[in-house]
Amino acid sequence: MKKIILLCAGGMSTGVLVNNMKAVARQKSEEYFIDAFPINAVETVCQDADCVLLGPQVSYQLAEITSAVSCPVESIDMRHYGMMDGAKVLDQALAMIGG
Repeated sequence: MKKIILLCAGGMSTGVLVNNMKAVARQKSEEYFIDAFPINAVETVCQDADCVLLGPQVSYQLAEITSAVSCPVESIDMRHYGMMDGAKVLDQALAMIGG
């Protein structure tokens, strides 16, 4: 199962986005581990991730996070984040992992 991790500052809105992404995956009958964590948990939650997505509020830490993990890391498009567009963000994650 592919593991998609979202990192953010606090977690409330990113949690909503995770739920939207899971709903889209269920509609497609696909299974992924998708969850959100605060960015300070990167060392413990991202080591076996297939990709990491950063919320816009922490996107300035892209270089730091990229060097801390061994998987692809990208920032979530601010428009997709603001719209809580689970489909677009899931598509972004799948493009990152070649799925």
